[in-house]
Amino acid sequence: LVSVPACCSARYNLALLACFGFFLVYALRVNLSVALVDMVEPNISSAKNVTSNVCPEHSSTINVPRNTTGEKYSWDAETQGWILGSFFYGYIITQIPGGYLASRIGGKLLLGFGIFGTSVFTLLTPLAANLGVGYLIAVRALEGLGEGVTFPAMHSMWSSWAPPLERSKLLSISYAGAQLGTVVSLPLSGLICYYMNWVYVFYIFGALGVLWWFFWMLLVSDTPETHRSISHAEREYILSSLKDQLSTQKSVPWRPMLGSLPLWAIVVAHFSYNWTFYTLLTLLPTYMKEILRFDAQENGFLSALPYFGCWLCIILSGQIADYLREKQNFSTVCVRKCFTLIGMIGPALFLVAAGFIGCNYALAVAFVTISTTLGGFCTSGYSINHLDIAPSYAGILLGITNSFATIPGMVGPVIAKSLTHNNTVEEWQMVFYIAASINLFGAIFFALFASGEVQDWAVSGYHLHRN
Repeated sequence: LVSVPACCSARYNLALLACFGFFLVYALRVNLSVALVDMVEPNISSAKNVTSNVCPEHSSTINVPRNTTGEKYSWDAETQGWILGSFFYGYIITQIPGGYLASRIGGKLLLGFGIFGTSVFTLLTPLAANLGVGYLIAVRALEGLGEGVTFPAMHSMWSSWAPPLERSKLLSISYAGAQLGTVVSLPLSGLICYYMNWVYVFYIFGALGVLWWFFWMLLVSDTPETHRSISHAEREYILSSLKDQLSTQKSVPWRPMLGSLPLWAIVVAHFSYNWTFYTLLTLLPTYMKEILRFDAQENGFLSALPYFGCWLCIILSGQIADYLREKQNFSTVCVRKCFTLIGMIGPALFLVAAGFIGCNYALAVAFVTISTTLGGFCTSGYSINHLDIAPSYAGILLGITNSFATIPGMVGPVIAKSLTHNNTVEEWQMVFYIAASINLFGAIFFALFASGEVQDWAVSGYHLHRN
């Protein structure tokens, strides 16, 4: 097997286009949390909460007069919670159907139209907000439906495109776009709200999504066989590297799949990792504001820093993982387990530490940044393990694990909010403890039960062994 150079190859072009796609997926997902601050009438959103008196106030910055032409709505805190959460209700519904459909009609159309649909609904967001809160919640849930198919569809495409020894590299490039989307859209949405008007947050990102869709439909194909401009050498290289790994049977082996322990190892790891991830994503600004008395909203750069670290870590760890497997002869399962342990125990330790540093703001930002950055190791750990154990069904497997992993997005923040009624440091330490122990459990479970081999039920001859 002669490997084919990466530069300008069809598989790396796919990884880069996918990277931009996931950039938009996350930009479209998080822009509302920034814009919402501007959409709500100030007297309602800033009704004084019990702020803890543990830390001194930071000197407040001098406010520059800002654009105030955008509509304002009188939504209370509970309504805002529903608006922010509605996305996940759509998102969880399409995970498994997304994986199943991708195996039937191909990932290209599904991913393309998933992002295209989300972009169109994003463009309609200002109109929906004007019509009323019910319409806005519906539009957000529909965006969730559109985004729900994106990860399973991409996993499904990589099962035909990624040679086994390049999996970590290719997948880490494509999925790192998600972190980059968070990094860019948090500060950028803030600037757009500040200098223009919050409606442009939705118009600009929505338009970019539609533009991306044209390129995606033009340049990408479902499999190397159907690609218009792939070189003969690259096509042969990819197909021969995957020949013993894919199943030809059309029916999905649901029973052995759901009884597979390596699959449940991924489910537990994915759920645990997301618990910490979503808790931080949604509650970090609150912690900074209420406990450390520092407004993260004003400082979009600092809110984005952890995700920038994570993006760098995903790209680098993907290169290292494949180097260890290809050049150092480390087994796949060894690499997946080690990377998952680093990517889950590291964040747990720094998260707990963040609860004990008192009012040292710089240290808090540093710890949270290190915690989120180390999480990037998981992308080359459990996150692409679906492709190791069952390449043919990778999209469906990701649909299953991501369904479980969406639950923390709905439940985690609610539980954390109910634990921090009085906003004391002890209450927040409790939130960090819970997240850290869930992370530890997930890491250990994965280390015990994960596999790096293609499972029997995932190869076409499976039924022949049985009879």
